[in-house]
Amino acid sequence: SVLTSAATSARSSSARFDFLYVASGEAHKNHATLISAWAMLADEGVFPSLALTLSETTSPDLVKHIEVERAAKGLHIHNLGVLPHDQLVDLYRDSKALIYPSGFESFGLPLIEAKLAGLPVLAPELDYVRDILDPVETFDARSRISIARAVKRFLKKEQSTFKPMSAENFLNHLLSGASS
Repeated sequence: SVLTSAATSARSSSARFDFLYVASGEAHKNHATLISAWAMLADEGVFPSLALTLSETTSPDLVKHIEVERAAKGLHIHNLGVLPHDQLVDLYRDSKALIYPSGFESFGLPLIEAKLAGLPVLAPELDYVRDILDPVETFDARSRISIARAVKRFLKKEQSTFKPMSAENFLNHLLSGASS
């Protein structure tokens, strides 16, 4: 809708974070694959910011893993901890998009809140997601490559894909290698 696109364009110029993931640290929430995708993006020179809402008390190993990856790769990941609802609502407004790589959900409240806030959503191509909304980008939640590609599509970053050589160029390539 016009309202949503106006809100999205106003949001993108003033947003504190490129992406937001509102989730606790359980394994099915898939933070490890998300962080791995962010590391992969960094290797490609892409450094989107990501806000997380993890408890250091209930997920100390995950929080430590994120800090190690952040320091090693220069990732722009900010763990804001568990926030009260009013601050979460502000966080939706301060982000360009919700990324939601959870493998399964019984309800998916952050998806509903993002939809109500007019926030674009990147999420797995799974039934629980489609029961709530149509994401702007989808990915395979088990694949860091798929998540990273969805992020790049959303950010309008060029994708490097395989470009086959013509038979003539391939033959010339082989012959030039043989003569050296």
